[in-house]
Amino acid sequence: MFPPMLATPGPLPSGPEWVFELKWDGVRVVATFDPGLRLSARSGTNVTSRYPELSGLSLPPGTVLDGEVVVLADGRPSFELLAERMHRDRPPAALAARLPVTYLIFDLPYLAGENLCELPYEERRARLDELGLAGPHWAVPPAFDDGPATYTASAQLGLEGVVAKRRTSQYRPGLRSADWVKCKNESTMDVLVGGWRPGARRLGALLVGTEEEEGLVFRGRVGGGISAATEERLLGLLEPLARPTSPFAEALPPEDRRGARWVEPLIVVEVAYGQLTNAGRLRFPRLRKVLDHE
Repeated sequence: MFPPMLATPGPLPSGPEWVFELKWDGVRVVATFDPGLRLSARSGTNVTSRYPELSGLSLPPGTVLDGEVVVLADGRPSFELLAERMHRDRPPAALAARLPVTYLIFDLPYLAGENLCELPYEERRARLDELGLAGPHWAVPPAFDDGPATYTASAQLGLEGVVAKRRTSQYRPGLRSADWVKCKNESTMDVLVGGWRPGARRLGALLVGTEEEEGLVFRGRVGGGISAATEERLLGLLEPLARPTSPFAEALPPEDRRGARWVEPLIVVEVAYGQLTNAGRLRFPRLRKVLDHE
């Protein structure tokens, strides 16, 4: 097992000591060659059988690669499509053909038994580029010097954001370092609360939607960003609005409606989120503020 180095969330750093990479919407995978290929998830789980497309990737024994496995749709990573692959050991050939993965490689901790972890990022990156890893299902994406331009481009392309890496940073397996900073793009949306679900607290997650021609369209569950004080305030607003049936236009999936307390959709909240799925659901949503009754 080789635990990957982790980035620290934060604002986009600036200065000539930083290099910027696009943040890909996939799953972290470490490739080791000893002598055959072994693919490991961040947890250390062996996931080699999940991605047979990568079996042709071959490097000298004692080599370790760090990267992200993605499924591309129209040239952009789709986590929603990757979800169909990431938990399927030995996927059927038809599924692998319909949703092929690509391994985007961004670091080289070891090469042919040589420990490169103590080298600066720039030197490891140069050694990685020299390998010429451009195959049918793997590539080394570019890195950039202009942080703001890279961040803007990531938003325009609908990507997750940017990872800034200090040029002198060493590779620290398993550690979260301020030498790597992940800067996510974030959008906001005003949504109506149609109910909530209890969890570890009385209010575990809000069930939210937007008013469309067909009625209140479900946008997902929002459990992040709810402080104890906000929880009490929301319950004070929502409990008097209780109703016996769901206000949403469509039937919610069982995992979303289980234990739900329905309310008249009169309370508006602002949520921050990463992207919208193809089904129009919010990804990584968190509550920012309550807009009504302020």
